[in-house]
Amino acid sequence: MPYSDPLDPEALKEKQRRLREGFSTPLTLRVHRSLSWLRRAQAESDDFDVRFILLWIGFNAAYAGDIEASAAYPPPESERGLFQAFFSTLVRFDSRHRIYDMVWKRFSQEIRLLLDNRYVYHPFWQHQNGVPGYADWAEKLERSRTAINHALREHDTVRILSILFDRLYVLRNQLVHGGATWNSDVNRDQVRDGASLLGCLLPIFIDLMMDNPDHGWPMPNYPVVE
Repeated sequence: MPYSDPLDPEALKEKQRRLREGFSTPLTLRVHRSLSWLRRAQAESDDFDVRFILLWIGFNAAYAGDIEASAAYPPPESERGLFQAFFSTLVRFDSRHRIYDMVWKRFSQEIRLLLDNRYVYHPFWQHQNGVPGYADWAEKLERSRTAINHALREHDTVRILSILFDRLYVLRNQLVHGGATWNSDVNRDQVRDGASLLGCLLPIFIDLMMDNPDHGWPMPNYPVVE
């Protein structure tokens, strides 16, 4: 019996099996790897920390960022540029505005809370760590709210995703670099909402990639070597 949700990970896997003969090697690797982590994340519905990490790996496999750069905190310009290039490509392919609808209609409240949350805002942590030049972190946070509201009014999906993933990147680093306690009470909301957002956006990203096999998807940094 066919899946009712075309973005269900198992339905996406079936689609990948049907179409993969027409994929270039870079797209084959990206989709195969990303789907493997997305499907694994489905088994972690009760552990938001693990689910978020698995989904982030799936996202990383999809856009195939520079692994050396991705250890930085926050995303360096090179990594942010990779994000924006990936988002720009997907939004160009997204003729049905599925990404915008998911961000604004399905998760508008969660996103506003995440964007208002100082604990996933890099300048806040710079100030806490005594780095000069970040005493005005609260004013910067307020200006970022203005930027996201403008992007939402203009349906600037790339800008929305870029700001959102800057926040998710801070959360990613808190977890991956040991800056948080597993299952901690103090970061439940952002981890839960971050996992929910990634869990809904990543299937759309993968689906759009599969629908556009003729795009010049670059080879991932770690190709299969026999």
